[in-house]
Order: sequence, then C-alpha cells, then structure tokens
Amino acid sequence: MKRLNYACLIGSIACLASACSEQAPENTSSDITDTLTVNIPQAIPQTLQSALPLAMQTDGVVTAFTMLSENAGPTTISIASDDSIWYTLSSGNAIGRMNPDGSNMVEYPIPTPGSSPRIIAVGADGNMWFSEHEGNKMGRITPIGEITEFPFLSENSQPRAIALGSDGNIWIGMFAANKIGRITPAGMITEFDIPTPDSGPRALAAGPDGNIWFSEFKAGKIGRITPQGEITEFILPRPQTGPGDITAGADGNMWFLELNGTMDNRPVDGNRVGRISMTGQITEFSIPSEGSTPINIAVGPDRNIWYTKNNTLGRVSPDGEITEFPIFDGPARTVGLSAGSDRQTPERLTDKLWFSDPLNNRIGYLSFE
Repeated sequence: MKRLNYACLIGSIACLASACSEQAPENTSSDITDTLTVNIPQAIPQTLQSALPLAMQTDGVVTAFTMLSENAGPTTISIASDDSIWYTLSSGNAIGRMNPDGSNMVEYPIPTPGSSPRIIAVGADGNMWFSEHEGNKMGRITPIGEITEFPFLSENSQPRAIALGSDGNIWIGMFAANKIGRITPAGMITEFDIPTPDSGPRALAAGPDGNIWFSEFKAGKIGRITPQGEITEFILPRPQTGPGDITAGADGNMWFLELNGTMDNRPVDGNRVGRISMTGQITEFSIPSEGSTPINIAVGPDRNIWYTKNNTLGRVSPDGEITEFPIFDGPARTVGLSAGSDRQTPERLTDKLWFSDPLNNRIGYLSFE
C-alpha cells in the first residue's frame, strides 16, 4: 500500500442562509490511501451542545481509498452492523465491501450486465439491498457476497433511492415509472402510483413518523407514503427547484436538497437546502457557493446535516447556518454521503462521515472525535 500524506489548511466559507454470486479475489487494502487535514470550526453551537450530548466534532482529517478496479464509479455507501463499508460501483457493475481502515477490500460482480447499481442500504434481514437503475431490479447481497436479484413489475422503471422502512421492508423510488415500490425480505414487490403524473421520485428516506418521505424532482414536491401505501404531497414554495436527496434530521424534521443547473435533462434552479416538518411546513436555506449542484445529504457524526457538492462538503446547523469546506486539493465529485443512519432516523452514527468520489475512483471519510 502506498501512502500519500499531505496537509493543507483550507479556509472555510460560512453563510447564514435565509429562509452476483461470483466472488472476486480479496485484497488486503486499496492501492492508495490519501490523508489530508481541513480546518473546520466547531460543528455545533454552544447553545445546542447540552441538547445534543452525544454530538461529536470533526478533527478535520480526510482519508481516502482508491478502488480495486479502474473507473469503477463508486456511488453510494452503507455501513453494516459490523461496521464494514458497503458501496455500489455503478460503472464497474459491482458491489464493494471493505473494512473501515480500507483493508479486505473486495468487489462482487452483479449477474445482470450493465445494471448500474445506485443506492445501497442495510435490510431488516441483515443483508445489504441495492437498486439496479438500468437493470430494473432490486438486488440483495449477503455478508459473504451471494447476490439475488428481483425484477420489478413495471418495465424500465429506473429504480434509484432505497431505504429501510419502519415495517421492515425496503422502499424504492421508481423514477421513470412514477411509483414508490416496496420489497419484503422474501423478495415480494408491491408498487404504488404517485398521484402527480411524471413526478420523478428521485430520493426517499424513512421519517421519525414511521412513514417514508420522498422527493418529486419533476413536480417540485415532497411526498409522504404510509406503510399502507397512502400518499400525501406537499408543494415546494418555488417552481423548478428540482428536489433531490432527502434524509431524516436529528431535529425530527426531514431535510432535502434542491438541485442546480441541468439534472436528468431538466433545467432546475434550486441550490438550496430544504427542511420540512412532519406537518408539511417547509423552510429553505440558500447554499452560499454558486454554480454546480449539491448531490447527497446525510446526518453527520456531529448530528448536523451535511451535503456533498463537487470538491466540497457542506454543513448545515439546525437553525440553517451553512458552512462549506473544500476537502481535496484538486477536482473531485463527492457523492454518496453516510455516517451510519443510511436514510433512516439518525439513531446509529459512527465517528466517520463517509463519501464517494467517482471522478477520482475513491471512497473516503471525514473523521470525528
């Protein structure tokens, strides 16, 4: 293993926002580990520390691991109960796994060619589940790498985001089919039509109310579906904001991103972080940096909201204060954010905020203590 050590002090930008069953050979580690240090101020205001006694603070150290296969396209990350790191390799058509220190890295090829795996999440059965965006299937992989695939009822549905629901099933956003899917641990699939036509369900997450919340990218709405399949929709304040990734915050609200630029061949004008209460009250916070788009959102080890945006990780406090931190000395495309809650309520958080960088074919983390 070659180790590259370099440290850099990077100024921050702060802004108070307004309203396969075949197993590949194992390797002891990735080829390259990069380590750098970023100057990140205290993560949680003093006024909130007593309310969040379990909160951690980042030490500003970023560590990254290069994938085994070239141009593998690491996309999203999920953390298993044994703390092993699982991730989708969209370009490599595989599921990856490694230890938190980068050792025992292995890649499991997906049986369906060109399936383009997107989102991965821990299931109630202890297996990892993942969506096959181009394969039109759900995949299940055991801890030892055995893969089973389950086709959707709708053709070319483009499944994307998935999350474990309060009912023990995995829920899926079916982008092209305009449906929300549900799959049991045994592989039985049910599909629910979204009331708004061609709404483009792009992301979803489990909420503290026991329901699944999802973004309607094309319709400019946030939706909520009960375990029984009843859907309610909430219209965002502005049109063409392109709501994207969504997660449950530590404050009991759902937080989501509004994308920017051209996404899925559609111009959007968002570049904001949104918050929606369990009763549907929506607040928006402008992201300080212009250009490009935020992609993924998650609760960090400090219990703040974090998001990815190219070479940057952004942090959002409960009152909407946004601070952005460049984390690499050079171009990057950070996506796939996770600290362990994995689109569920943040009851389980590790001491690392993981992200993927498909542009540089690596996975990394920002450490906390």
